[in-house]
Amino acid sequence: MSSEIFGQVLTAMITPFTIEGEVNYAEAEKLAAHLLENGSDGIVVCGTTGESPTLNSQEKYNLFSAVKNAIAGKGKLIVGTGGNCTQTAIEATQQAEKIGIDGTLQVVPYYNKPPQDGLYRHYQAIAKACPDVPVMLYNVPGRTGCSLEASTVAKLAEIENIVAIKEASGKIDLVSKIRNLTPDSFSIYSGDDIMTLPLLSLGGSGVVSVASHLVGNQMKQMITAFMSGNHQLATEIHLKLCPLFEVIFCTTNPIPVKAALNLQGWNVGNLRLPLWELSPELTKKVQEVLTQIDQAFS
Repeated sequence: MSSEIFGQVLTAMITPFTIEGEVNYAEAEKLAAHLLENGSDGIVVCGTTGESPTLNSQEKYNLFSAVKNAIAGKGKLIVGTGGNCTQTAIEATQQAEKIGIDGTLQVVPYYNKPPQDGLYRHYQAIAKACPDVPVMLYNVPGRTGCSLEASTVAKLAEIENIVAIKEASGKIDLVSKIRNLTPDSFSIYSGDDIMTLPLLSLGGSGVVSVASHLVGNQMKQMITAFMSGNHQLATEIHLKLCPLFEVIFCTTNPIPVKAALNLQGWNVGNLRLPLWELSPELTKKVQEVLTQIDQAFS
């Protein structure tokens, strides 16, 4: 399994809701197809940005199926089936495998705060139970309260179907250690848009992106430029995009990006409690930055 198994730009897709608060599967299909036509190589469904904690298991499975239907043969489908109960994560992954997924995103177990030995055995059990499913580890200690150490990632990378990590710790030193300890075939994806370019310089493969909902083509252009040796162009694109990277995380993700999509005419609805809509002041700021980005790339 090579580092290109998933591609370079993977969009961590939001979950659209109707005005009644139900999952809007039709809009999800429409959005997924649009993303693949605008820079994304694949879609990550039911990650953090997809509000996975507030979706029940049937909604998740239906959403996997809807997106699979929309992008079949056009891009990769990676599904968030992780959790803080190992057996539940296994069962969810096995269920999702039936629809023909291309990979699973497995978040570090949250709240439990397991030791590194427990984390290793958690992922080992999932990989063993689903040997034909490529696994992407998801390290996001700011949300989970627990972090994968580089040595643990290195051990996990020895398991054949654990092929990548989404690294969202924000720690360059940790990424550097992971790159030193893992083979080139093990992919490191940035879990933060603003860290994409720095991680590419450390041997990263790409990004699991929020910003690509809005600037997917530009994200793809930046990565392509860097990979082809045009570091100056990659830096120029990164700097132009920085205001957007900042504003879409001005409060808890995915609140700002959902507001941005609605401002652009998408019908993605609001959020499920306990998340809440963006304030008028921040909505105005998002709109200003969207206009700024349009002008920067016009």
